[in-house]
Amino acid sequence: MFDLDQLFQKSDLIPIIIQDVHTLEVLMLGFTNKEAVELTLKTKTAWFWSRSRQKLWNKGESSGHFLHVKKMVTDCDTDTLLYLCDPVGPTCHTGAKSCFFNNIWEETP
Repeated sequence: MFDLDQLFQKSDLIPIIIQDVHTLEVLMLGFTNKEAVELTLKTKTAWFWSRSRQKLWNKGESSGHFLHVKKMVTDCDTDTLLYLCDPVGPTCHTGAKSCFFNNIWEETP
């Protein structure tokens, strides 16, 4: 088993990228702490630390749009997580599938 303490050597909060396990589309970016990661491992649904509310939250707890975690990996620096998830419904609080839909720039052919 991976030593979770390695993830939090630099900071108590680290970024977490959520990708759709089927399409590999990036769905959201959040932050997590050790307790949220432990809850994610236990429940197999994505838990986060809300910086605005200063509390743990389980994505889907109020909407029913849970993120079922199928795989967890860390980056080469062991300070960012990537969860490959099977989402139930839209991920974004706006109702969009992904939180990434505001196009700023795109190169045209």
